[in-house]
Amino acid sequence: RPGVCLVVSGPGFLHALGGMANATINCWPLIVIGGSSDRNQETMGAFQEFPQVEAGRLYNKLSVRPSSLEVIPAVIEKAVRTSIYGRPGSCYIDIPGDFVNLQVNKSSVKYVECCLPPPISMAEHSAVSKAASIIALSKQPLLIIGKGAAYSHAENNIRKLVDLCGLPFLPTPMAKGVVPDNHPNCVAAARSMALQHADVIILLGARLNWILHFGLPPRFRKDVKVIQIDICAEELGNNVRPTAILLGDINAVTKQLLEEFSKRSFKYTSDSEWWKRLRGKIKNNEERSKVLALQKSLPMNYYTVFHHIRELIPKDCILVSEGANTMDIGRTMLPNYHPRQRLDAGTFGTMGVGLGFAIAAAMVAKDQTPGKRVVCVEGDSAFGFSGMEVETICRYNLPILIIVVNNNGIYTGLDANAWKEMLRFGNPATCVPPVSLLPNSHYEEIMSAFGGKGYFVKTPEELQNALKASVTDKQTPALINVMIDPQSERKKQDFPWLTRSNL
Repeated sequence: RPGVCLVVSGPGFLHALGGMANATINCWPLIVIGGSSDRNQETMGAFQEFPQVEAGRLYNKLSVRPSSLEVIPAVIEKAVRTSIYGRPGSCYIDIPGDFVNLQVNKSSVKYVECCLPPPISMAEHSAVSKAASIIALSKQPLLIIGKGAAYSHAENNIRKLVDLCGLPFLPTPMAKGVVPDNHPNCVAAARSMALQHADVIILLGARLNWILHFGLPPRFRKDVKVIQIDICAEELGNNVRPTAILLGDINAVTKQLLEEFSKRSFKYTSDSEWWKRLRGKIKNNEERSKVLALQKSLPMNYYTVFHHIRELIPKDCILVSEGANTMDIGRTMLPNYHPRQRLDAGTFGTMGVGLGFAIAAAMVAKDQTPGKRVVCVEGDSAFGFSGMEVETICRYNLPILIIVVNNNGIYTGLDANAWKEMLRFGNPATCVPPVSLLPNSHYEEIMSAFGGKGYFVKTPEELQNALKASVTDKQTPALINVMIDPQSERKKQDFPWLTRSNL
């Protein structure tokens, strides 16, 4: 069912537009109800007057103002239905100020029953059979699991499919955990190689957008065969023409594939040349990461920090991540073992969402799974977007652990000595690189100011102690400010010509 957000008119509505766009691009169901100026004051310059319905149409599946009080129930029902049917997304409902005190006869109100859950659609049997045949004949198959699979709660059937067919799989960021990252068939550590050399790719609720490099060369083979499984017909064929199309609910279609493969007794051999190459690449990349993670030099690098975080945070925690290198490296270094337990900048690449996501997740966890921790791993620049939400966290005493990976900048920064040298040349506004932030900022003091616990750490031992204390104390919000080498970056990639955001 959709989440609901109530906002005031004008600036309140404008501030919500980013959230509406983020929800729609990420395919999350949301209903925003906004106040607006009185109808009889339109075009007169009313307080906070703004063309909200028109503006909302660019960001929502539905943007509407009820024509009267009588039709409000029907409009609400349509918004709920639109937000969850087909590809989920955001809907906007505009309520004029003069509606608030209007009265109508109850008998004239058009009451409607709330919509049923979305209908479960299934792919055509011939398409399922064709897809199974293509997979069975593949030499180098790859299963890509998208967040559409997580949304449809398809984890049980997808795990059965992976185990039954022996397919290597790659999760997109928010699909991590649909099949646990420690599953032997996970090839996330050989992502670039798997994408570039697969001859058959099965897309399970994943889109061939920028996250998957549009499915085009040189990141993919020119002759790659794509089997596309999606709930949205308009998505089928975007950027690459699929060899097989399976339109339907991810969970239902996966079950259809399972039934088809149970008749064929197909299993991709684990000693194939493709598996040998993948495992070799996985081992090589993991060893390179391990060397970086175990470095003793100070200041610490990203890999050392993530190594200790991975070892000490609960395996069932809800993981929120945003930032530049922080989020990119965290995708590979921080595993997920359960579905729908990871939130990050997502398809829209939105910065500043981390603490809002963490607060929402913690409210749900506090109500439904008491004791579950929310761990929010932020870059220092990402934390700067919404750092004052720490007050909200402390006000409601939410079980959130914030870890700020602080490199004094965006991608890279300056240490204190280099900063002082820069200032010798004049005004920092003209001399200091704009991606550099103030060195050694004590973000943990924001948490302490509102009654939570703050830690400023520079060494692996200090980080371990802070993590242990924060994980043990499940009642008090905490922030660990981890200082790392300002020049620390991710290990060299196989495709250096790619932008960081695409890695």
